Amino acid sequence: MDSPQFTTEPSSPASGADRAPLMFDVIIAGCGPTGAVLAAELRLHDVRVLVLEKDTEPTSFARIVGLHMRSLELMAMRGLLDRLREHGRQRPAGGLFAAIDKPAPQGLDSAYAYLLGIPQPVIVRLLEEHAIDLGAQVRRGCAVTGLEQDDEGVTVEAADGRHLRSRYLVACDGGRSTVRKLLGVAFPGEPSRTETLMGEMEVGVPQEEIAAKVAEVRQAHPRFWLRPFGERVYSVMVPAAGVSDRAEPPTLEDFRHQLRAIAGTDFGVHSPRRLSRFGDATRLADRYRVGRVLLAGDAAHIHPPTGGQGLNLGVQDAFNLGWKLAAQIRGWAPETLLDTYQAERHPVAADVLDNTRAQMELHSTEPGAQAVRRLLAELMDFDEVNRHLIEKITAIGIRYDFGEGPDLLGRRLPDIDVEHGRLYGLLHRGRGLLLDRTERLTVGGWSDRVDHLADPTAALDVPCVLLRPDGHVAWIGDDQQDLDAHLSRWFGEPAD
Repeated sequence: MDSPQFTTEPSSPASGADRAPLMFDVIIAGCGPTGAVLAAELRLHDVRVLVLEKDTEPTSFARIVGLHMRSLELMAMRGLLDRLREHGRQRPAGGLFAAIDKPAPQGLDSAYAYLLGIPQPVIVRLLEEHAIDLGAQVRRGCAVTGLEQDDEGVTVEAADGRHLRSRYLVACDGGRSTVRKLLGVAFPGEPSRTETLMGEMEVGVPQEEIAAKVAEVRQAHPRFWLRPFGERVYSVMVPAAGVSDRAEPPTLEDFRHQLRAIAGTDFGVHSPRRLSRFGDATRLADRYRVGRVLLAGDAAHIHPPTGGQGLNLGVQDAFNLGWKLAAQIRGWAPETLLDTYQAERHPVAADVLDNTRAQMELHSTEPGAQAVRRLLAELMDFDEVNRHLIEKITAIGIRYDFGEGPDLLGRRLPDIDVEHGRLYGLLHRGRGLLLDRTERLTVGGWSDRVDHLADPTAALDVPCVLLRPDGHVAWIGDDQQDLDAHLSRWFGEPAD
C-alpha cells in the first residue's frame, strides 16, 4: 500500500465557506499502543490518517507489559504476532487475578493461551512502525491544544500553532487527555487512595537473596516485587507511604525508605534508570463520542494496573473502533454502526474497572481483606471459578449483545483450523469474512468489504458464521436471505 501524500502547511481557522479544506480523514491524538493500532486499522481501508504525539521521542522506560490472550488473537488476525513474539517472553496465563498464585485452567479456548511479556518501548515502536508501513503519518512533539468541530469536520489546533482539518478526531492521549477535557466529557470515578512506586535500578545483593526475600514479603504485600531486567538491573515495585502529586517523580531515597519499611532492607539499590509512581484512580468517561470526536484507551478509562488489563483494553478499543470509523468514512457504514462502538466497549470498560476495584481490595493488608483473599484462593481451586476469572482478565469471555441467538453469537471466534491453514490468516486485511461450511452461500454485493471461504472442513459446530473485522461472530445460520439481512446490518448496502 502506497503512503498517501499529505499536505500540512500552516493555516488559520476559518468558518463557513472560507473554512480550510479537509486535509485528513482522521487525526489521532496520541501514539501509544491504542493510537498506533487505530491508525493501522484505518489505513487498512485507505483512510488518510495523521497521528499527533506530544512526546518528541518514544518512552525509554523499559517497563514490561503483558499482552493477554484476546490481544494476542487480535495481533495474529493482522499478522503482527510473530513479530511481537520475537521480542517478548511467553509466560503461563495463571496468577493474573489479584496475583493469587493459581495455574491457568486446562483447555482454555484460545490458540494463544499464554501471557506475552514485552518491554513497553518495544511494543510501542513495533506498532508505530506497523502503522507507518501502512501509510499513516506520525508527527511527534506536536500535542493537540485546541479543537472546534462542525457538520463537516474538526479543526485541530496543534502545539506548533498549525490548524489542521479532518473529518474525525480520536483522542488516544491518555488518562489526562487534553481532548477529553476540551470536549467537557465527564470522567466520574474515584481518585487515588493508594500509590505505588515503580522504577528500574541496579541492586547490590545476590539474586538468590532477593528472590527469597521477595517471596516472603509478597505473602503480605502482593503489590511488592523486584524482578530481574537485564544484567544487575531490576524492576522494582513497592507500595508508597501515601498519595503524592504524580507530577513529582519519586527519588531513589523514597525507594530506599519504602523498601526498608516493608522488606527490612533496601537491597542496596543504586544507579536508577527510571523512577515513577502510579495510583489506583478509577474513572470512566460517561460517553465515548461527541459529534465527530471519539475517545479510546486511557482517554476513556483509567484504573489500577492490577491484572495487567490497561494496555489490552485500549488496544481492543482500537480494533473495535477502527473498521467502524473506516466504514463511516468510506461511505458504506449503516446508520448506527459507529454508535455500536460505545454500546459495546463502554460496558467492557465498566467491567474491567469493577474487577480492578475488587483486586485492589484483595491487595489490602487489612485482616478482613486478607480473609476474603484466602477464601477466594480456595474457591479458585474449582475449575469453573478459575476459568471465569481468567477469561474475564484476558477478555476472551466477552460477548457483545447482538440480540437473540446461540451463545456463540457476539463472541469472538478462536483461531480454528480451516482449509490450508488457520482462520486468523484470512483476516489480515481487516475485512469481514463469511466462513461457509455449506458451500452454497455468497456475499454477493458485499464482496468489496467481506471475504468468503467455502470450506466444509472448517472446525465449526455450526453451518456458517459471518465474522466482523474484529473477529466477533455477527451471524450464524445457513439461509441466504437471513445472511443478506445481517450483511446489511453490519456492512451497509450492497454495491451495485
